[in-house]
Amino acid sequence: MRGKLTVQFVLLALAWGASFLFIKVGLEGLSPAQVVLGRLVTGAAALAVIAAVTRQPLPREPVVWAHLTVVAVLLCVVPFLLFAWAEQHVDSGLASIYNATTPLMTVLVALVALPGERLTRAGLAGLVVGFAGVLVVLAPWRGAGGTVTAQAACLGATFCYGLAFVHLRRFVSPLGLPAVAVTTVQVGVGAALMLVAAPFVAVSPVHLSWPVVLSVTVLGVVGTGLAYVWNTNVVAGWGATTASTVTYLTPVVGVVLGVVVLGEQVSWNEPVGAAVVLLGMALVRPRTAGREREPGGAGPGTGRRRIHDGAGSRVAD
Repeated sequence: MRGKLTVQFVLLALAWGASFLFIKVGLEGLSPAQVVLGRLVTGAAALAVIAAVTRQPLPREPVVWAHLTVVAVLLCVVPFLLFAWAEQHVDSGLASIYNATTPLMTVLVALVALPGERLTRAGLAGLVVGFAGVLVVLAPWRGAGGTVTAQAACLGATFCYGLAFVHLRRFVSPLGLPAVAVTTVQVGVGAALMLVAAPFVAVSPVHLSWPVVLSVTVLGVVGTGLAYVWNTNVVAGWGATTASTVTYLTPVVGVVLGVVVLGEQVSWNEPVGAAVVLLGMALVRPRTAGREREPGGAGPGTGRRRIHDGAGSRVAD
């Protein structure tokens, strides 16, 4: 069983780390909105099949659908669009590094939106260190280059993730809904919203090729569909604390694939800044680790679940 979980953990890191490569390749023949549309439609189809096979009933309450619509906008539509737009101007590896700031953004939003949230001194230091790492990646000493806006878009995407996870924690997680059902609705609503918006935002000429078609299909089916199942299994088997270490691997995968497959160049400040961001995450994370329910145990953190999107993985209460 442990060997099976290890394989799924590795596949998870590869799927989410490779998402930024697939976005980049998809942009060779599609506009950012078209990439997101294809990603969400194929991802929703994959999750619908998974929900049907596992016989997961979807929630029926209108208020739940309303909350999941908010989550779909903040966790799928807007950040996916921002990352896809940004990758027209920045390397896929750099985008994957910025994606690793999601836990820091989530903690920052939670401090403001959730009155019960408190940070230890180590956690506060982790926030400061983490955002110092962001500055190193941004490299302001180089001046206001043409990629600053694109890098800001990446940070805007992770800030949206933070807003979405806090909303999930406050309004959805207390309901105790099955995780597969929640994500199926979330991605499905995101796909529906993009289909409605497509006549207005996805009208650019399409230049399809096998790499473009395969990239968008894998991005949706694997990165936004199967990866969720792997993630759920790993969290159930190893606990969220151990499973969350996938966040440390995805930027490594993203950068390596960008260099090897796309021939991207990496400046010294990018891996250094990423390492500083990950150090900040390590300082922030221990506060919640003691409250989680690990396999075979019980405790006040039993309501904690991991939520994800195709570009990354995060833990929400």
